[in-house]
Amino acid sequence: MIKKTLSAHKRVFVSGCYDMLHSGHVAFFKEASQYGDLYVGIGSDATIEQLKKRKTVYSERERLYMVKAIRYVTDAFINPGSGLMDFVETVERVKPDIFVVNGDGGSEEKRIFCRQHGIEYIELERVPEAGLQARSTTDLRKIDSHLPYRIDLAGTWIDQPYVSCYGAGWAITISIEPTIDFMERAGMSTSTRNAARKIWPYELPAYNEEMLAKLLFCFENDPEREGHISGAQDAIGICMSGLCRHYYDNRYWPSRIETCHDEEILSWLESHLCLVPMFPRRPGTSVVEGKDITTEKVKVLTEAADSCWNAILTKDLMAFAEAYRASFEAQIAMFPAMMAEGVQDYIDTWRHHALAWKMTGAGGGGYLALVVASVPEGAIPIKIRRYND
Repeated sequence: MIKKTLSAHKRVFVSGCYDMLHSGHVAFFKEASQYGDLYVGIGSDATIEQLKKRKTVYSERERLYMVKAIRYVTDAFINPGSGLMDFVETVERVKPDIFVVNGDGGSEEKRIFCRQHGIEYIELERVPEAGLQARSTTDLRKIDSHLPYRIDLAGTWIDQPYVSCYGAGWAITISIEPTIDFMERAGMSTSTRNAARKIWPYELPAYNEEMLAKLLFCFENDPEREGHISGAQDAIGICMSGLCRHYYDNRYWPSRIETCHDEEILSWLESHLCLVPMFPRRPGTSVVEGKDITTEKVKVLTEAADSCWNAILTKDLMAFAEAYRASFEAQIAMFPAMMAEGVQDYIDTWRHHALAWKMTGAGGGGYLALVVASVPEGAIPIKIRRYND
């Protein structure tokens, strides 16, 4: 066990990014300050982008402000250097007696640097404040972004002009919070969400949601790129909170968008929807192979979406389940390759727990989204994203 050399006259130095400031950082600052007056070096925006290959959650000015506001910190500085040893010039400025690191932040390079400069080097174990959960940035980044996901409830495929040219209709989506680290290639607009992260790495900005959706749609679908155009329902489902329906009539962008933010309806919907993990969409899967799109089949799809919307607004569970299932059956009638190998096995396993079911997307994998009387054991509840003005 390390014996602490308590002295208010000693200068103690720590360094880090502190880009997702949490209670674990505060506990670390508290323990390090017991060795003396605490000075903190903070990685610059440029350094974090260089090391982490991503933009910061909070700017260096915000992080400096927050760290300085912690009562255990005497002063803090933005490190002017770069790379893993970006703190060298800050150390020369502070002239600390002690350099403190967390166990997972230590390195032989830092140890050698301290020995060469006559600085005591101390590694601390990560210990949370009494009664609090242990926190680390790595753990927090397991849910690595607050950007929402999308679940489509009915009308999937109508956002593609080669479908809506047979008959116009609505797609219905909900925007859900990332309550768990959902799998990639899961039919929840993960590819569109990954495109969104290039613009907004951590969360959607407080801005007009329809405009955000249009920006994301245009960003993902580069006009110079040939091939598949991602349907607008993906961008809309991510960016537009609550329950949303959008009307397509042989165009890529809907001519109408309607939303519902009624708390009673959203809470009701949350209590009757849940997810069951299956498997990611398999590489090379093409669900458009063997497609059979007709006016009659598109009419069944659009009528199911109409019924689904009305059932949700009236909170009619049995009508919701019937329309939900009808929409899924209409989808697979047009795109039978959606029923990839293994999907039916999951449906057979869960059909006795659910009133209706569908895949979260059209890609032949991901999650089963179940309509249920109550969420069964082993299923994942959902949290619909509320409008935040």
